[in-house]
Amino acid sequence: MSGKTMRERMLAGELYIADDPELGKGNRRAQSLTHRINTTDPTRGDEVRALFTELLGAFGDGSEIRPPFRCDYGYQTRVGARTFANFGLVSLDVATVTIGDDVQIGPNVQLLTATHPLEPGPRRDKWEAAEPITIGDNVWLGGGVIVCPGVTIGENTVVGAGSVVTRDLPAGVVAVGSPARVIREL
Repeated sequence: MSGKTMRERMLAGELYIADDPELGKGNRRAQSLTHRINTTDPTRGDEVRALFTELLGAFGDGSEIRPPFRCDYGYQTRVGARTFANFGLVSLDVATVTIGDDVQIGPNVQLLTATHPLEPGPRRDKWEAAEPITIGDNVWLGGGVIVCPGVTIGENTVVGAGSVVTRDLPAGVVAVGSPARVIREL
């Protein structure tokens, strides 16, 4: 193993152990802020926005995420301008999650960057890794969509409700199903 810390290994996309004390500190920070977000009176929009701005790596002008919201670290999630996410967004941001401008995210969407070794020994020893997710500008993710590690969704694409996106999707298409498949161009 290199001389890198577990945080450096995680940020580099290498295998790391998640219960490392330094990583635990970052996760506890995120859990504290998401608890505050999820329990703040929704009529106090400025306060909720300030908490998201503190939590996330970027939170664009005019964007809104409706609580409840869950993430691992927060600083790995970047949200562009004028983006809307409905109730129940989960951003497992072990790797970066980049959400573009003008994105529409339905309720109960999951953006999952974490991966685990297929081999039983390293998995039992609690090693894991992650691959980044990128959601292009003006994408619409329907309710209940799951985006898997390493996926990029091109701009202006629509992903139908309940779809599981396991591979990159090009710009300007409609994709549905599990796994999601392109059914038409826009």
